Amino acid sequence: MFESPEQAHRALAEVGYLTDRVTATAVYLADKLHKPLLLEGPAGSGKTELSYAVTRAAHTSIERLQCFEGLTSEHAIGKFDESLQRLYLELATRSERPDWKALAKEITALDFFIPGPLLKAILAKQRCVLLIDELDKVDHALEATLLEILSVWQISDPRLGTIPAESIPFTVLTSNEERRLGDPLRRRSLYLRIDYPTAEREGEIVARRTPEASPETHRLIAGVAKALRAYRLEKPPSVSEMIDIALAIELLKIDEVTVEHRDALLPLFAKTARDRKKLADLKDAFATILYAAKLYAIEMETRDVAEVLQGAAEGAAA
Repeated sequence: MFESPEQAHRALAEVGYLTDRVTATAVYLADKLHKPLLLEGPAGSGKTELSYAVTRAAHTSIERLQCFEGLTSEHAIGKFDESLQRLYLELATRSERPDWKALAKEITALDFFIPGPLLKAILAKQRCVLLIDELDKVDHALEATLLEILSVWQISDPRLGTIPAESIPFTVLTSNEERRLGDPLRRRSLYLRIDYPTAEREGEIVARRTPEASPETHRLIAGVAKALRAYRLEKPPSVSEMIDIALAIELLKIDEVTVEHRDALLPLFAKTARDRKKLADLKDAFATILYAAKLYAIEMETRDVAEVLQGAAEGAAA
């Protein structure tokens, strides 16, 4: 998929995923070593989006297993198509003397099986991306099922037997840390901690999605994100939600966000009843957020100017 860490870094940036060289290097190594990439961090920090960025950068497809409490191997690996099995038996038994042993073998073949994301990924002719999202939501039993797949890249199923991979998917495991994943899975993976981006990087991300907005707006949105996350909300805003806020400000033609815009923007800022009450009812809460955001924006602008001046000075010296 990628020729070098530098090429991976460029390719991810070209499809809109801005990250650091450490992450790009881990992506490159996971690709070459055929190791899963385990991403842990807060919800909304960009873990899932990294797998889609790799998909776009590698010009391939993605299979996604969305984990949830009660997830079974049928959801993950697949199940037999019982209606197709019944239809096949009805047609086959119209003959005078059906071979029941042969029929039993035929209807338990892969042709009668509806594959789940795991099986689809290892049977793909072209190498794809396999995303196992929010793995911390399932129990240890399913986590153990993954160990064989991620170790020897095959699926052993009592109904189908052992199915080796036709291609080894680029595998991404994500966790919001609701529970600690087991050490055997960690040993088989490359590990990355994905936190919220810095204010500067978040400003760059927002700028890519709202190119018509001014640099001042981009810096303000990045500052708002930092201020909101520091405000100890029940549901801190994700990167994608900050992009939504930037787009909303653009659509509402707001040149400068003030306290008067609170009610219009509150559905974007607060996503739980408790957070809405905290921002709407507490005196000056929204004003405090905006004040902190503007301070962060000024800090970023000052840093940008300093970098420009330093670059100009180095150029003149050369």
